[in-house]
Amino acid sequence: MNVVEKIITLEHKESVRLDSDQLSGLYRQLGDKNALDVLCRTVEELAVRLSNCERYWRQREWADLRKCAKSLVAISEQIGMTALARVAGDVAHTVDAGDAVAAGATLGRLIRVGERSLTAVWDQQDLSV
Repeated sequence: MNVVEKIITLEHKESVRLDSDQLSGLYRQLGDKNALDVLCRTVEELAVRLSNCERYWRQREWADLRKCAKSLVAISEQIGMTALARVAGDVAHTVDAGDAVAAGATLGRLIRVGERSLTAVWDQQDLSV
């Protein structure tokens, strides 16, 4: 057996949690049409900020990465994306600790959780493009 036969591919599968009570409260407070509008704009904004976080990390713009991650915490909590909020907070903590390697690893997790969270809320609300 050669070394290549021993290679194992690890798959990163992140579970996400959506706080349905938070989403229901948003719909009760704003009504269906307005809540859907807010949710669509928020999903779009989260996608942009996830992309920005990745760019800031690649460019080693630590203060901007921290600020962007913290903004993801606040926004995702508002629409019940608890896992996304937690991991975004973890990214900010790794930046605060000055650990570039941990920041990169945690950011990778943030991107995975972010993508799954956006898909989950999109599917749950049956949003269309």
